[in-house]
Amino acid sequence: MERLPDDIEIGMKVFDSELHEIGTVDDLKYPENATAPGIEPATVGIADVRDATLAGAVAEAFGRQEVPEPLRSQLLRDGYVHLDSTGFFASDRYILPEQIARMVPGGIQLNVTRDALIKKPN
Repeated sequence: MERLPDDIEIGMKVFDSELHEIGTVDDLKYPENATAPGIEPATVGIADVRDATLAGAVAEAFGRQEVPEPLRSQLLRDGYVHLDSTGFFASDRYILPEQIARMVPGGIQLNVTRDALIKKPN
């Protein structure tokens, strides 16, 4: 997909390209330039969206963890879904809009496997 679907919700299940459930939507961020009706740019965290700045969005979305460039810019420019991965040792991941194949009942199906997703830095 070129952009994040409008109907993604926190708590939705996420399925990989092989239809394995790999986790749930923990959070999401629409691109800063989102203009679809009812879609506002969002930041991850507790800050008010109206006070969001690029630096603030980066700090809220990624905390004090270092997300290397150009990855940080790509995530903020294109938007992303934060995946809370299932499994005891599974790392959380970021899903880019182009990695989403389609919306399915109760969730999102990806066009890649979990291993192709961007790992959240520890």
